Amino acid sequence: MNTNTVKAAVIGAGWFAALNHIPVLAARPEVVLDGVCRLGPQDLERVRERFGFKFASEDYRDVLARKPAVVVVASPHHMHYAHCRAALDIGAHVLCEKPMTLDPGQAWALEAHARAVGRSLILANGFHYLAGVAELRQALLGGAVGEIEHVSCSFVSATREVFEGDVGLARWKTHFFRPDRATWQDPSKGGGFAYGQLSHSIALTLWLTGLDARAVSAHNFAPGDVDLCNAASVVCGNGAVVSFSGAAALPQGQRALLRLLITGTAGVFEIELDRDRAVLHRHDGANRVYDVAPGQWAYQCEGPVHDVVDLALGNGRVLAPAQIGAATVSVIAAIMSSARTDGARVAVFHPDAPVTGSP
Repeated sequence: MNTNTVKAAVIGAGWFAALNHIPVLAARPEVVLDGVCRLGPQDLERVRERFGFKFASEDYRDVLARKPAVVVVASPHHMHYAHCRAALDIGAHVLCEKPMTLDPGQAWALEAHARAVGRSLILANGFHYLAGVAELRQALLGGAVGEIEHVSCSFVSATREVFEGDVGLARWKTHFFRPDRATWQDPSKGGGFAYGQLSHSIALTLWLTGLDARAVSAHNFAPGDVDLCNAASVVCGNGAVVSFSGAAALPQGQRALLRLLITGTAGVFEIELDRDRAVLHRHDGANRVYDVAPGQWAYQCEGPVHDVVDLALGNGRVLAPAQIGAATVSVIAAIMSSARTDGARVAVFHPDAPVTGSP
């Protein structure tokens, strides 16, 4: 094979893989769509024929046996650990859909394993790749607001129909595949807003700020078994406090609301991704209004797919690292554990200092 060609495989060719990941891979001239895996022989053949994969199987091990250099794992949440681990073991660079896993111990084990085998494991956190967002991170890590003391992050999306009922979003009726209720509405498999959506905003907050979550107190609104709204108070290693809130509440077709207010010893940062707006207020008067074009921060997830291909070619960057993915899973697991115990304080799992009773 030409050294400038990358064999790619997709495990879990469901609705979002067919909507985003596979088309982005197919548009890259260096990528060979080698193998695809999903359950259901008719749907498997449909996706193989539509995108021109060379090989298809319902068994992910058959796909990995062909030794692809890039593997996209977009299977149901509870299967991510096994699929990512196996892909790393055959020497592939891996893009994993969020959430990374459901269990924080497994997430951190994957992060450590990727480092041990010298391969990249990145998450499909598309917000990190939007133009100009990395600049905000550089500013915050560089002390734009001084030492961070408080963060408020709110995320509201048009996803209620995904997490309850059997209608599904109207706009998905025309997609290649539609979301599977078994993935999104079964709490034992990570169904609900926290794993399905809050995983976006928690990862973005941790990545932008560099904060290290240590303990959580949380409540969920879950009229059935599946959480539709979350509210959590988080204490970080430096003493900073963070509030995460989210809801599956917007009408269909509206752009998700994602807003952060970050305060510190030197000032305040307002970041409103749904309004394409970022403003820095500093005590020393060095204020700044960032130049963001209308629609610049509308969500899209092409960046992580390009990232994993470029990594296989030897020139990629990593804006959604496994460390952030694992830290996000640790926070979500603590949120769910706390909510089950009426808001009791729960320690956030950390690989260097596991705490008895933590999730």
